[in-house]
Amino acid sequence: MSRLPNPWVIGPILLAAIAGGAVGYFVTDASCVPDSCTVAAVSVALVVGIGSAVGVGIVVVLALKSLSEWREHADRDILTVADSDDPPTPPTC
Repeated sequence: MSRLPNPWVIGPILLAAIAGGAVGYFVTDASCVPDSCTVAAVSVALVVGIGSAVGVGIVVVLALKSLSEWREHADRDILTVADSDDPPTPPTC
């Protein structure tokens, strides 16, 4: 039983990988003499793309888990305030 990847996770990860790779490539390519370090630029693009994808992936997964926990607590009325007009009573020792 395999699940399909969640598009809310895959989309930002792919976008971050493409953007990070492009930035890594163009910064490295701009710092070299034209047509002299294409291999280095591609290598940097791969490393930066993978690094940005991993970083964004961690943030997206944590955000989705947090949202899932919040929804679970909201369903059980843990996070809601009581609807009474009486002021809350202080705790007794």
